[in-house]
Amino acid sequence: MAEKSRAEYFRELRKVKKQLVFLVDKEKAEALDRKLAERGEGRTEWFRKKLDEEIGE
Repeated sequence: MAEKSRAEYFRELRKVKKQLVFLVDKEKAEALDRKLAERGEGRTEWFRKKLDEEIGE
């Protein structure tokens, strides 16, 4: 991908997406990972589902 088109791609992406980044206790993160692995669910999928529940979608 050319540098200009890559930059444009991310510019457009940021118009419709927002990144959330935060730190949590390592033990809690690992416990969550284990629980999600048992269900075959990834963090992103799980978080998006929880987010929808919280905002009522």
